Amino acid sequence: MKINFSFFNLRRLVTFFGLAVLLLLILDFNSRLESLSRLKNEAATVRAQATGVMVTRAALETQLAYATSDEAVSQWAREQNGMAQPGDIVVAPIALPGSQQQPTPLPLTTPPSLPPWQTWWEYFFGPR
Repeated sequence: MKINFSFFNLRRLVTFFGLAVLLLLILDFNSRLESLSRLKNEAATVRAQATGVMVTRAALETQLAYATSDEAVSQWAREQNGMAQPGDIVVAPIALPGSQQQPTPLPLTTPPSLPPWQTWWEYFFGPR
């Protein structure tokens, strides 16, 4: 019995094998391109976050430098604590004789809101 190898031509077999390897390489290349794109996007996001952190750090360092300066301490003492330095003329407003002080208005308070069914109950039957 003789086997006919004409169907399994070596040239066809090598071509088929070559195409299969090429297809696998193309699929691998495509997945690597997708990974590269994802990593570039993540790198851009991290760069933006790092820039934000550096800007925040610079702003905080500026605030710290001002807060520890003599000018900030002097401003706090004069504006919030009512202190004066030697040589300052302190002016305190007082009421004119015969004038009345304006009362401080109280904030308006709103009554607690009732659920709709209680509002209708009180409307028809009066308060409890």
